[in-house]
Amino acid sequence: MGRSLRARVTNNVYMIGGFAAIAGIMFGFDIGSNSGVIGTTQYREYFNNPSDLLQGGINGALSAGCFIGALFAGFPADKYSRKYTLIGASILFVIGSVFQAAANGVPLLCVGRVLNGLSVGVTSMVVPLYQSEIAPKEIRGRIVAVQQWSITWGIMISFWIQYGAQFTDGTAAFRIPWGIQGVPAVILLSGMWAFPHSPRWLADKGRMDEAIQVLAEIHGEGDVHHPRVQMEIQEIEAVIRFDKEQASHRYADIFKPQYTYRAFLGIALQIWQQLTGMNIIMFYVVLLFEQAGVGDSQESTLVSSGINYVVNVVMTVPAILWVDKWGRRNTMIFGALSMSMFLWVVGGLMSQGEWYIAENGKWMMNIEDKSKSKGMVACVYLFVASFACTWGPLGWIYPAEIFPLRIRAIAVSLSTSANWLFNWVLNFVVPMLMQRIRFGLYMLFAGFNFLMAVHVFIAYPETKGYTLEEMDIVFEQNPRKKVDRAFVEAELARRTGLENKEGSVEKTENIV
Repeated sequence: MGRSLRARVTNNVYMIGGFAAIAGIMFGFDIGSNSGVIGTTQYREYFNNPSDLLQGGINGALSAGCFIGALFAGFPADKYSRKYTLIGASILFVIGSVFQAAANGVPLLCVGRVLNGLSVGVTSMVVPLYQSEIAPKEIRGRIVAVQQWSITWGIMISFWIQYGAQFTDGTAAFRIPWGIQGVPAVILLSGMWAFPHSPRWLADKGRMDEAIQVLAEIHGEGDVHHPRVQMEIQEIEAVIRFDKEQASHRYADIFKPQYTYRAFLGIALQIWQQLTGMNIIMFYVVLLFEQAGVGDSQESTLVSSGINYVVNVVMTVPAILWVDKWGRRNTMIFGALSMSMFLWVVGGLMSQGEWYIAENGKWMMNIEDKSKSKGMVACVYLFVASFACTWGPLGWIYPAEIFPLRIRAIAVSLSTSANWLFNWVLNFVVPMLMQRIRFGLYMLFAGFNFLMAVHVFIAYPETKGYTLEEMDIVFEQNPRKKVDRAFVEAELARRTGLENKEGSVEKTENIV
């Protein structure tokens, strides 16, 4: 008997991962609308030309909320489920968007941004967790990468909404973008109810029959006897049983040496993602181009900045299509080295300009040689393209797949909160650094990118193609050597008491 249309839609892996990723659009809307707004005359006049310190604080209010939201998201994600936690975060985002749109001054604006930040912090941790627990190992990277793609779409769409809104008179120029950003949250809040719980969360809560049914719906077309469904549920059951036999203390396990090191890798990866400099360019690209003298009007500066967001969307597509073929290690190393190179060039070209203090008391630059100006803009776009197809999606993919079930939520929570902590710090200090060290800022981030390439080469093992239950074995091996697939399967079977299963390796073509 065939399944209903609703069942086919709500239990399709791509639909589940894609709908949950609407939370990424929420995040992107908040970045894009604010990034464009801070460059408009209407915003500056209404909020009395915020100083660099105050502007850093306004932008940092979002990151501060994100840090707190991500830090404490592990508990509700474990207790109330990944699904219900996403629904609750959506409600917070709607309230925060209303506050921003109605802001009559900086205090209410910051309250709205903190509430939006709490929501984004929760969703940025829970969405990759939910996606990784639902997706089969062959396309897990692709499904989680959709989260990053959604962020880029949100940034781009909201920026161009703001671009159109700038032509309106008065406060509508920023109230319209801030109000519209709540729309994706309403959609997520309304539709998430129809999608299933994470099967691994259900199994961990002892709701095994429900877990089997969810796995059957999403991986076996409703057939609980499908070989893939039986294989996955046996592995999940065996790992949960093994954990209980080992007297696991769940959250306390994160302090065990093997998991502390893995938590360090997850935290370091999220910090490195911030130190690429990408989110700063997303927040401050308008100010960067303005400082560099790109464009001779507010409109032309915004257009140059908007192209940046289009590049971000387009160049995330290759990662979605091929990240499960490229692998994690080589992609991150290549991306870090590419970004380092382009930032060195940006800093070098800006150092050749004529710097002067403008009427507003801020350092500005004039490059008489327009070819250098165009070269700088091109390198910014190439930097964004390099990030979009490498560290953008992998910053979310890798931490969500390397931890065992019993500590996965809290460990991903810690790594994601580290991301937002550094995001907050950078948002607070970058406007000042743009004035203090000017072109040296881009050289500083170039150095960070080189160091992260070295760190990935030394410490991060390849994780593509392994199930979440196999990661303990992968991380016991030399990270610079390829781990044999058959060895991992045999070792997992030995530890959990499962016999080797024929056909445990399925080709990607059978999944996609």
